[in-house]
Amino acid sequence: MHRILSLGIVFLFVFCSLFVYAGPGSIANKARVTASSEMAEKGKAANVIDGMIRTNGKGEWVSKSTVTFWGHIDYPWIQLDWEKPQSINKIILYDRATETAHNAGGVLIFSNGTRIPVFEIPNNGAPKIVAFPEQTVTSVRFETTDADGPAIGLSEIEVYPSPSQISDPVSWVDPYIESARGRYFFFVTGSQPFGMISAAPLTRNKNQYGGGYNYNSTEVLGFPQVHCWMLSGITLMPTTGAVDPNKGEQQWKSKFSHEAEIVQPGYHRLYLDNYNTWVEQTAGDRVSFYRFTYTKDVRSNILINLGGYVGEATMNDARVQKVSDTRIEGSVNTTGRLWGGPENVRIYFAIDFEKPFEKLNGWDGKQELLDVKSLTGSPEKTAKNSGRMSYYDAPTTGVSAQYHVKAGETVQMKVAVSFTSVDNARRNLESECRHWDFDQLREQSQKEWNEMLGRIAVKGGSANQKIKFYTDLWHALLGRHKLDDVSGDYPDNTEGERRGSFTVNTKFKIRTLPKDQNGKVKFHMYNSDAFWLTQWNLNVLWGLAWPEVLDDFAASLIQYAENGKLLPRGPCAGGYSYIMTGCPATNLITCAYQKGILTKKPVATAYEVMKQNHAPGGMMGDKEPMEFYIKNGYYPSNAGITLEIAFQDWALAQMAYKLGKKKDAEYFTKRSQGWTKLFDQDQKLIFPKTKEGTWAHKNPLDGNGWVEANAWQATWSVSHGIDQLAQMMGGTDTLCKMLNYAFEKAQSQDFVFGYSSGYVSYANQPGCSNAHVFNYAGRPDLTQYWVRRVNEQAYGAVTPDKGYGGHDEDQGQMSGVSALTSIGLFSLNGNCSINPVYDITSPVFDEVVIKLNKDYYSGNEFVIKTNNNSKANCYIQKASLNGKDHNQFSFSHADFSKGGLLELWLGAQPNLSWGKAPAPSQSKKMF
Repeated sequence: MHRILSLGIVFLFVFCSLFVYAGPGSIANKARVTASSEMAEKGKAANVIDGMIRTNGKGEWVSKSTVTFWGHIDYPWIQLDWEKPQSINKIILYDRATETAHNAGGVLIFSNGTRIPVFEIPNNGAPKIVAFPEQTVTSVRFETTDADGPAIGLSEIEVYPSPSQISDPVSWVDPYIESARGRYFFFVTGSQPFGMISAAPLTRNKNQYGGGYNYNSTEVLGFPQVHCWMLSGITLMPTTGAVDPNKGEQQWKSKFSHEAEIVQPGYHRLYLDNYNTWVEQTAGDRVSFYRFTYTKDVRSNILINLGGYVGEATMNDARVQKVSDTRIEGSVNTTGRLWGGPENVRIYFAIDFEKPFEKLNGWDGKQELLDVKSLTGSPEKTAKNSGRMSYYDAPTTGVSAQYHVKAGETVQMKVAVSFTSVDNARRNLESECRHWDFDQLREQSQKEWNEMLGRIAVKGGSANQKIKFYTDLWHALLGRHKLDDVSGDYPDNTEGERRGSFTVNTKFKIRTLPKDQNGKVKFHMYNSDAFWLTQWNLNVLWGLAWPEVLDDFAASLIQYAENGKLLPRGPCAGGYSYIMTGCPATNLITCAYQKGILTKKPVATAYEVMKQNHAPGGMMGDKEPMEFYIKNGYYPSNAGITLEIAFQDWALAQMAYKLGKKKDAEYFTKRSQGWTKLFDQDQKLIFPKTKEGTWAHKNPLDGNGWVEANAWQATWSVSHGIDQLAQMMGGTDTLCKMLNYAFEKAQSQDFVFGYSSGYVSYANQPGCSNAHVFNYAGRPDLTQYWVRRVNEQAYGAVTPDKGYGGHDEDQGQMSGVSALTSIGLFSLNGNCSINPVYDITSPVFDEVVIKLNKDYYSGNEFVIKTNNNSKANCYIQKASLNGKDHNQFSFSHADFSKGGLLELWLGAQPNLSWGKAPAPSQSKKMF
């Protein structure tokens, strides 16, 4: 970048950054527009901010510029003026769509004196991005300095605010972060917090390692309406011209770019290059809403694909009915879930068009069908692999709504889904969005997102830290989706034959949620990835600002157990997927109970279903290995499962004690101590043992006998027994020395390793408590130091390839850890203790304000304020809680719920005396 001074005017040459980041919308429409001239009958100046882009002859500014016979052009200018100063850092210019008038280049002149030359503006209306360091201005003028042809003008000018001007949380969210590495359900812009509908563009038709929407892709394959754990389907694609849908997504796909794309929670805009069509997407809770704007006169066919593999499952056996010239209804079966769940799940849908379509055509994978009244797809499916239950191929099949549209014309459509019936899909569609005002629903959608994301407000920190933090919260509030209809009906697929991680021959039932006296459901049912080890992320984070969410999920999990006896790990479509290990629901339910926010299900019921699932044959484990665990203290040949279920036993024991169930408390506490039998005195680490009592191996970097971990990563996960672990190691000094060694070995790799490699990995669940262990071994300063390093190195990136470790963000779990490290709170035992506490580290922000939900907590807000905060100053020197000195590394949930102020003073050197005061007793010592 160079600054050249000439005649007192600053010229700023700009080179666009490698990535076009997500963020706020354009503020150009808030400006007053003037121009050197305009053809009022063809193109007023104000058209450059009307939102109609790349449409020849419509929504354009057309000047009166002319060309003499010797080639002279009277170059025009156009100016935007705001009433108040605006801080901006990006402008997008769109030339008129006609190629006979080319506004080829010019200069942007800001009111602060800055000038930015602009070169190579495309001659087809494609975007020209001009990015620059933040400028505070009251006006922006674009003066043309090179053109070809008469009637020079622009189709649109978009002006984007810089981070310093962003005030709404939605604009801080960047969905692009790690989207080149995520899973199919990672990037979902068309959803409300935990909404039933979950729509987004599809660019890579695969599940993990960059599936779904991948930033590096250059083509859109369609717009699936369902992006859930082991659920996917109903793909839309607006096309124009002649397209043979029987050839599938490789035939109807379209090129696109990020240059004019807007991605936000609740809104997505992109341009399909092949079809000259703008696609805008927003969503309600159960309805997605699309606005297609065509920039040329064309024949449009809006495809609704209901056959073939998409992301996580395969669609077949579709059934479609034309209800009217504006509505179609039907259903499609989904099958082939790689990681488990019910073998077959039917998704029902209702789709409305704003305008009557001219024809409803169809296809069945072999032939095109004209003017159909109904369509039935083939149940055919072919295994993609060796034939075991897994991903399948199936014939593409579906229907297409046909229109003849003029340039600038829009076609709008809405889609609602249900997992119970077509009638309920129709009710979902009609109950939530009866109007056709796209912008109104977008505003409502983003208002809800702003309210939910805004429950935690932060000040200070860098722009990237705020971007990452609110993106963290977005993921934590996004990935798990409702299954229940507006009627309260929901699918029950819990009854059937278990085959590995799958349920076959399910006996589908429709159940209805209990309702309050006003007819509102008391809680929701969810489809969700596993809650495996969420005691270190979502269970804690949700309970801070969204206790109603934690309460809701606890009730949902309990309802699953009432329906099918098992507490799900990762509930799928009202049934079980059996993904991961142990009984992780216990940690979520017990922490909700201990914090006093288990209100939507009877406590006695909650306790009984957990106790049943800790018995042999329950969700904790099959009969034989569980009987061995109960008798011998460890899970045969698996140290990872041993540590996991030992903690779950401890958590249930804490609840039993609080409920006065002394016998149960003693029983589960004794079970929770069995992990000690896996401690190897020679290496001072935990290793798996065989049934015969011999070591399965003693290689601390070998993942065999662990669950996505190894001895170095997961020895420290015995959160309820750190004092015992330290004693067995020879004292807290030894423990801290060994754990610190592990962090030092992992730092050069940013604490990011594959599932079982490396010393410390924050790319996956098992290692995500490690930095906080030092607190419980007498070295809070090491917790403070390594938490800051992890926050910066493992989670600090805001690029499409990094941000969450690149391996397994799942549905908000790595986001939860990232967010907690940013605000300086944690709970090593997941708030499962009788007196739950929050562990303190140093926030990256100067101030964190957590708004408390008055339905659950008596206080209004809890504030964390830091003094002398900086990248170097990561060590807590002293602290006060509500004005009183606080020398403990934790404080109680009881204090948190009343609201208050935690104030921290930071420095560059550790204060080895802070945090050493005895913490309040968290659990009941039974032995």
